[in-house]
Amino acid sequence: MFKLTKARSVSALLLAASTLGGTLAARPAAAAVTLDRAKFGTMADGTPIEILTLRNAHNVSVRFITYGGIITAIDTPDRTGHVDDIVLGFPDLQGYTVDSAQGGLFFGAMIGRYANRIAKGTFTLGGKTYHVPVTAPPNALHGGTRGFDKYVWTVDGTAAGAHAASATLSMTSPDGDQGFPGTLKVSVTYTLDDHDQLTLHYKATTDQPTVLNLTNHSYFNLGGEGSGSIENEVLQINAARYTPTDPTAIPTGELAPVAGTPLDFRKPMRIGEHLRDDYPQLMFARGYDHNWVVDGQAGAAPRPAARIVDPRTGRTMEVLTSQPGLQVYTSNSLTGAYAGVSHRAYRQTDAIAFEAEHYPDSPNHPSFPTTTLNPGETFDYTTIFRFGVQPAAPHGK
Repeated sequence: MFKLTKARSVSALLLAASTLGGTLAARPAAAAVTLDRAKFGTMADGTPIEILTLRNAHNVSVRFITYGGIITAIDTPDRTGHVDDIVLGFPDLQGYTVDSAQGGLFFGAMIGRYANRIAKGTFTLGGKTYHVPVTAPPNALHGGTRGFDKYVWTVDGTAAGAHAASATLSMTSPDGDQGFPGTLKVSVTYTLDDHDQLTLHYKATTDQPTVLNLTNHSYFNLGGEGSGSIENEVLQINAARYTPTDPTAIPTGELAPVAGTPLDFRKPMRIGEHLRDDYPQLMFARGYDHNWVVDGQAGAAPRPAARIVDPRTGRTMEVLTSQPGLQVYTSNSLTGAYAGVSHRAYRQTDAIAFEAEHYPDSPNHPSFPTTTLNPGETFDYTTIFRFGVQPAAPHGK
């Protein structure tokens, strides 16, 4: 059930985050976390696009643009202090608009109205049937032909202080947009703090009953953008169950145990350990592209969902979320057709996405957590990416 909420303060979110997943490492006193704004090009119709940069004193920075709410870069240090961008992306606006025009792989983008798939682009709400354009035949994927990744968002407010800096992007999706009912007002607040946490706080309201599923679609590689496969990175997912799919990536409706399957990441496991197993779920998706049912209560404070480590660089990332599910995707559709900032071609397994969200095709599965949003309710969910470094093992270990 979506929550009727009052606006949360940034400080309250950061306090909640700091109590999760263990005690944060002690940090020396830091200078203020900063926020900068600059131009990032112009759309074909003349609309200017901005880039916003959040930066803290630990050499962690996050850059995102008003086109699609896209996260274009996240810079973090490795165990030697060397700083690299750890998300896939392009050096200019054209890279993102060309990707969008060609159907889109959603590099770093905000996804809506409905993240993930809706079977045959069709759902029923309040006794009426609605149709969303089919974009991943035979299903709708990530909101239709013009999802939120193709909107120009508005900078709705910024703040910067000693411990955190943030910017809020907002947009309005009109009634009937891509076939979805209701005028929807959406915002997402990006916050970087001095504990090296990037928080995404999603909020939305509607004037008619509708369905909604929001997420971010960043492609992560803790070895650095363009550094090659993530198969040797070590992943842990806090989930005892997942939602198996049919061959078209639509859930069967079952919440199946991960035990005894290649989807059991309850203990840390190298991503490539079973990636090429002859297992039907992996064969359907050409790798991992599944929704895990995150352990713990959804809708409350963000709880630990996943942790990934790059043994070579020592970089770590934890994912915490108040969403019920986590879609983990090993970039199975990257074919080498795109080259990014590094001028290296992006290929299958060159990154991994963590899409904290509701389950795929939930409007057609009454037993799943509801994605229905009614007037007077507020969609209010938070996802946190916490960055860190794992020291090298002692020599000989």
